[in-house]
Amino acid sequence: MAEPPSVVSFLSDYGTRDEFVGVCKAVMMRLAAGVVIVDVTHDVAPFDVRAGSLTLARAAQYLPPGVILAVIDPTVGTARRAIAVEVETGFLVGPDNGLLAPAVAMLGGASRAVSLTNTDYHIEAAGPTFAGRDIFAPAAATLATGVELFDLGDPIDVHGLMPSILPLTRPHGDGIGGEVLWIDRFGNAQLNVEPDELSQLGFSVGAAIEVKVRDQTRLARWVDTFADARPAELVALVDSYGLIALALNQASAAEALHLQANTPVNLSPPS
Repeated sequence: MAEPPSVVSFLSDYGTRDEFVGVCKAVMMRLAAGVVIVDVTHDVAPFDVRAGSLTLARAAQYLPPGVILAVIDPTVGTARRAIAVEVETGFLVGPDNGLLAPAVAMLGGASRAVSLTNTDYHIEAAGPTFAGRDIFAPAAATLATGVELFDLGDPIDVHGLMPSILPLTRPHGDGIGGEVLWIDRFGNAQLNVEPDELSQLGFSVGAAIEVKVRDQTRLARWVDTFADARPAELVALVDSYGLIALALNQASAAEALHLQANTPVNLSPPS
């Protein structure tokens, strides 16, 4: 039986207006014949490492075994490390700026890691500002062909990778203070609040929750799914990643509450 094709799952903030994504994919296809490339997304907001790390962590457990290439690199060309990390399902390649850390943890932790210092596996370039093309894509393709990880550079301590800074909830009166992690294209606002945290405060499905955002206060009802919401009713539910999200049925909760990533949100019993 023939070997299954190698897979590289690719995430970036490059967008698709310019040639950046296409060039990176072309580099990988030239170096790894038959490679299959999964476009996770290229629409992470420019330079937003935290948003990229959260996106990658949400997706990582569903991606096929192989190589994950992630490039959100606002300090490209500086002394920040370019790395490749081995996990149980394969490898992650990208800048050591916190982008990879949550996905590495989601995939069971790192067993080995290298700094991509071996220039034999780089593409020569006139300038240092396109590491996605010149360093990361070649490394991802090389690993997809089965080249030994340590051939790509110097071993580094897997416990010394740059962590991602993710917000923690905090007590807020008789409720809980959190913030928006992510807003999807439907306007649902995922919070950094776990359902157990609400349950410990006495909330259960069907309960009313006071939602305070800046100077506005709204009531939300804890429901099972979007269709349980009445027209224009704000609801809280457990989303597909196991966190509490604020939503409206077939409308945007983010627009209604003027939410964006990092917006503080307080949840408490009704006054």
